[in-house]
Amino acid sequence: KAEGHVEGEKVENPDTGLYYDEYLRQVIDVLETDKHFREKLQTADIEEIKSGKLSRELDLVSHHVRTRLDELKRQEVARLRMLIKAKMDSVQDTGIDHQALLKQFEHLNHQNPDTFEPKDLDMLIKAVSARSE
Repeated sequence: KAEGHVEGEKVENPDTGLYYDEYLRQVIDVLETDKHFREKLQTADIEEIKSGKLSRELDLVSHHVRTRLDELKRQEVARLRMLIKAKMDSVQDTGIDHQALLKQFEHLNHQNPDTFEPKDLDMLIKAVSARSE
């Protein structure tokens, strides 16, 4: 028996299969707490999202939202660094270029590990879009 969803109730989305699925979900959840950004997201078409036009709206979100996004990005960078370290430990090769490894992770700007900027949102959207095509 199917039951209707109560308005405002969170609908559980299926796992995307992306190795950064949790990060993606957290970024979306935080962005949706900003009324202005949520309205823009709801009215944007897929081309506006993929083109990066929606990413520019990030400059208009509240300070609290930006602070939370910065924190999420730092956590994701730390997670990726742990993955790289684990990979290095398993290979035992001391000549590994950390920057080259980080470039494999195209869902965030690894050159700026401390703050979540429009470029990060754009890269996250493009990574998801490339994966789904």
